Amino acid sequence: MRIRLRQKNSLTLLAVGVAALLLFLLSAHVFLVPSGGDTGGATDRNMHSVMAKLNFASLSLLTESIYAANLKQRVLNADKYPEEPQLVLVVQVHDRADYLKLLIKSLESSDEVSSFLLIFSHDFFSEEIDAIVQGITFCKVLQIYFPFSTQLYPNEFPGQDPRDCPRDMSKNDALKTQCLNAEHPDTYGHYREAFIAQTKHHWWWKMHFVWERVQAMQGYSGFVLFLEEDNYVLPDFLVFYKLMLELREQKCPDCDMLALGNHNDLRDFNNLSGKVMTTGWMSTKHNIGMAISKEVYYKLMGCSNEFCTYDDYNWDWTLQHISGTCIPSPLKVLVAQGSRVLHTGDCGLHHKGKCDLKTVLEKVMLDIQMAKHGLYPSSLLLTATEAVVHEEHTKNGGWGDVRDHKLCNNYAKVL
Repeated sequence: MRIRLRQKNSLTLLAVGVAALLLFLLSAHVFLVPSGGDTGGATDRNMHSVMAKLNFASLSLLTESIYAANLKQRVLNADKYPEEPQLVLVVQVHDRADYLKLLIKSLESSDEVSSFLLIFSHDFFSEEIDAIVQGITFCKVLQIYFPFSTQLYPNEFPGQDPRDCPRDMSKNDALKTQCLNAEHPDTYGHYREAFIAQTKHHWWWKMHFVWERVQAMQGYSGFVLFLEEDNYVLPDFLVFYKLMLELREQKCPDCDMLALGNHNDLRDFNNLSGKVMTTGWMSTKHNIGMAISKEVYYKLMGCSNEFCTYDDYNWDWTLQHISGTCIPSPLKVLVAQGSRVLHTGDCGLHHKGKCDLKTVLEKVMLDIQMAKHGLYPSSLLLTATEAVVHEEHTKNGGWGDVRDHKLCNNYAKVL
């Protein structure tokens, strides 16, 4: 029976991959109607300035339109802002539309915003979120879509198959009932929950897709700044980013990453605004406003198997694990001591109940008011150089299923 279970799991994953590849190839012949109706004799340039709409009429049509959109990659506002981007920002989006609106509002108030290429990577698809993003007019915008979202696979892997083992079932009982993943609980004896596993899947797929498949990134040699839907950027963050690049070139050419944010509040911001430090990358400190180069991306991809098989459902804790284990030298980061990226979300992955957006907005406005006199430093000062060492942690589990491991490792092959 154990052999049959392994074969069944492998066949399930293979079927998902083959179906995805076929749909991707078929979608090459599907032209969506852009917002604004029939394109008629529109030029290629005009076509690429119009965002293709998703088709929400049925699950199959939604899936097809997502694969088509990932292939066509319509860039909104491309004709309005034809220059090459100074900075590429990638926002991982789930379903918190109100927080996304706050982030977009903060980006719109940023300096030199027209020089951005803003990429939104979605794992939840709704007309509301689609309309919010399509309403952006202040820079070039591209939407990409995680094709293995649980929304697209509601009753099968990578969603929650009804034949999967319940989270808290013992392995002995699971083997008796012959549920699909009976042989593969996590470190703590729990079986996978699809909604928990999805964020790490999305993050790793996004890394592959942005660096390897996004056509608008061709020729771009700068850093990519990664944000999430519940972030809020300060208005001088591009100015600060440029100063960090200059300081890195002068003082820390071996810094792998930039961290424009931290998790401290802004009470001492005016004193810390122009100060930075170097240290080893840590999940709890440097996972907000993180910017990496393509060279570092290649370092991470060299550790794909270690990333994809490590039993922790958090992408950032997994990244900390491979830094200094699979990657021989721990990742070194140049960190803003006065954060340019705020975390607004009081409704994380495990939050239950209604989000109090009014309180969030009031806090953000208070933070901005406190920070306004410290914005726009003329230069940066490197005030601390901490030892760069690997710091292991206790894995969190939630990632013991071999189907997750295989799918995660396949992103570089099937996109």
